[in-house]
Amino acid sequence: MDIILDTHAVIWFFEDNKRLSKTAIDTIYNLENMIYVSSASVWELAIKLSTGKLVFDGGIENFIETIYKNEFELLGISPKHIKMVAVLPFIHRDPFDRMIVAQAIAEDMAIMTVDENVVKYEIMSIW
Repeated sequence: MDIILDTHAVIWFFEDNKRLSKTAIDTIYNLENMIYVSSASVWELAIKLSTGKLVFDGGIENFIETIYKNEFELLGISPKHIKMVAVLPFIHRDPFDRMIVAQAIAEDMAIMTVDENVVKYEIMSIW
């Protein structure tokens, strides 16, 4: 299964945060699944690091390296994803989450999230 991680899910996984559910952890470690991190998550993290709202050891460079070390795929933002955002119901107001939802829909992926607004979209969610 192809799964895109919401920003909080990837950060919590990298930090071994106990808020990440057992189902989420098992899903990530299941070698039959392909795990994706959106460029929107990297962008969001970069902004939060630069404003001091978040701390990640080693900064954005280490975050990107950690994506690859864990053998996750970094999913770029394509015109197809942007077009999907344009027609996405306005359930969620956060632009980063809207892009991740659009990518999940456009690429037929499940999304790993605890965000109650994200799961209101017609997509498979895992938590």
